[in-house]
Amino acid sequence: MVSTVATYKALTGNFTRSVDRVANEAEVKRETKYYSDTIGKIKTIDDFLANDRVYRFAMTAFGLKDMIYAKAFIKKVLKDGIDSANSFTNHLTDPRFKDLATTFNFKNLGPTTTIFDRAQKGVVDRFLEVKLEEEAGSANDGVRLALYFRRKAANISSAYSILGDAALYKVAQVALDLTPSSNSSSLDNQVATIKAHLDLTKLNDPETLNKFLTKFMTKWDLKNSAANNSAPAIVLSQGIQSFTSVEILTLIQSLPLGGRV
Repeated sequence: MVSTVATYKALTGNFTRSVDRVANEAEVKRETKYYSDTIGKIKTIDDFLANDRVYRFAMTAFGLKDMIYAKAFIKKVLKDGIDSANSFTNHLTDPRFKDLATTFNFKNLGPTTTIFDRAQKGVVDRFLEVKLEEEAGSANDGVRLALYFRRKAANISSAYSILGDAALYKVAQVALDLTPSSNSSSLDNQVATIKAHLDLTKLNDPETLNKFLTKFMTKWDLKNSAANNSAPAIVLSQGIQSFTSVEILTLIQSLPLGGRV
C-alpha cells in the first residue's frame, strides 16, 4: 500500500493539477456550473435555503454536509449574522458556522450578498478542495486529514482553534500523542502540549507545516497499518466525519421544524 506521506505529496506536489482533475469530473463539473450560474440570482436567506442544489453545494464547501438537514438551524445562523458580538452565530464554538455567515452575510448585505467573489468563486474553490479531500479520504483518511489541516493552517490562531475542530484535533492527537480530554485539567494539559511542540505562529511557513504533517502522517501509518491492510477505506466516523457537537444537536432540537425560526 502507498504510504500516506507519498499519497499526500503526489496530491500537493502540483495542487492546482489535483484540483483541476476533480473539477473536470462530470458530476462536480455539472454542480459547479449550476452553482456559478445560479448563485447571483439568490437574493435572500429563504432563496438560499429553498434552492436545494445551491444550498447543498455551499454547505459542502464549508464542510457542513453533516448539517444539511438542519435548515431551521442554518436559517437562524444566517439571520443573526456575525455583526453583533451577542449574536447566536458568534456564540457557537464551531467556526464553520461563522465562516458560512461571513460569506453569506444576508443580514448586513441583503440582496447584494451573492454578487461578491467570496460567495461565487470563493465558494467554488472551497467546494473543489473539499471534494479533493473527500476523494482522498475514500482510500486513506490520513491523507484527507492532512489536506484538511493544510487548508485550515493559515486560520489557526491558538491551541483552542485546534481543540475546537474535530479534524484538526485528530491530527494533533496523533502527531503529539494527545489523549482525549475528560476534564478541564486534561484540556489545559493538551493546550500546553500543543504550545510546547507546535509553533502556531509558523504554520504559514510551508517547511514548518510540512514537517508537522509528515510527523502526523508517519504516526498515522504506524497506528493504522493493520487496519489499512484489511480495509483501505477507513470509516470517517473515527474522527473527521461527525463534527456535530452535543451543543449543536441540543440547539437544533429546540428549533421549530420546517425551516421557520
